[in-house]
Order: sequence, then structure tokens, then C-alpha cells
Amino acid sequence: MGLSDAELDAVRAIERSDEADDDLDAFFTGADQARPVREVRVEPFLIARHPLTVTQVRHWLPEYEDNFTESESSTARIEDELEDLLGALPFRLPSEAEWEYAARAGTTTLTFRGDGRPEEDQVLDDFADEERTAAAENAFGLAAMGSANELCADVWIPHFTDAPADGRPRTGDGPRAVRGGGGDLSPWQGCDEWLLLLSATRYELQEFTAVRPVAPVPTS
Repeated sequence: MGLSDAELDAVRAIERSDEADDDLDAFFTGADQARPVREVRVEPFLIARHPLTVTQVRHWLPEYEDNFTESESSTARIEDELEDLLGALPFRLPSEAEWEYAARAGTTTLTFRGDGRPEEDQVLDDFADEERTAAAENAFGLAAMGSANELCADVWIPHFTDAPADGRPRTGDGPRAVRGGGGDLSPWQGCDEWLLLLSATRYELQEFTAVRPVAPVPTS
């Protein structure tokens, strides 16, 4: 888990080939937020194929209004109603370790697609019609991993030092950690938004977020 030396080299290769929009000094300066790389044992769990849609959120919060999308079938971006939703859901949030395990789907590259620079078409696939979304699934059958900024159960700490090695979330007070977010900036403005699609990218929750529920594997 985390941003490996090989992944950093892959980003440097993208920059050297002039595929980046700007110099990536800020990215490399902040790379420690996703390090050090460590081995984590993740117990079996169930995770939603895609983040909750507006329609699905309204199942638990009938009065919910989404200010970020006009489509009820699109990913819901939760803001003021976040605590109400988390209190109503019969599911839990993924830990960062679970989220990254799900996003990588057995890969060790920048995204589950490889070490190339993700393109905006990836976001369009992830949030378009069902046929295109199916084509955007990773090897675990999960869609839109990295496209929406997805909330994790972990309290935000700007590194992985002393993080649990068994997949549990880091607990405490403060804002939560978020993963993904490339689709929240679409259409891209040429500010290297593709970096938000990387499996290891993590940051502190600022405003709105998507929710991808997790549940335990049934024992009977």
C-alpha cells in the first residue's frame, strides 16, 4: 500500500515525455503523504460496485438535494448531509487500506490500467451510460475507482507512518481522508487533474465527497 518508488519513476517518465501539463514539483514535494509503502493484510470484505448515486442516497435521506449534478443516476456528492447519511446507512466506510486494495485490483501500477498518464476519457467512461461504465471496471468488477473523491473511515494524517498493518482505519479526531477525485474536476483545465486518479493519491476532506459503502462478508 502507498506510492512506491516505481510509481514515482513512472510519474517522472510522464513528466520527461512532456505529457504533464506543468512541472510536477508540487506532486513530488507532497508524495510523502502517500508514503512509506508498506504491506497491509486486508481481511475479506464487500464493497459497492460504484459510489452511491443520488437516487440511492434518497433511499435513506428522502429530502436529499444534490447541488453538483442534474442526473439522479449520477454519483452523489455529499456535503452538509454527510453525518446524517453516515448515521442512516446500514453499512460502513472503507478504510484507506481497503479502498486502495479495491482500486488497485491486484496491480502495482499508477492506476489499474497501467503506468500511463490517465486521460479524461477515463472519467467519461466511469460516469457515462451503463455500457461504457462496464468497460471501465477494474479486474475486481469495480467502476469509477478514483473518479469521484471517496470518503474513507480513516482520520487524515499526512503520511502512513505508524498506520495499522491489518487494514483497520486510523481513528481519532479531525477530518477524514479522501481518495480519488479526477471526475470532480471534469472538464479538466490542464492542471494535471489526472494525478487524482492514481491509486495511491490521498488527501484531506475539504468540502463535498462521494460514499462507496462497505459491508462484512456474511459468515453463514
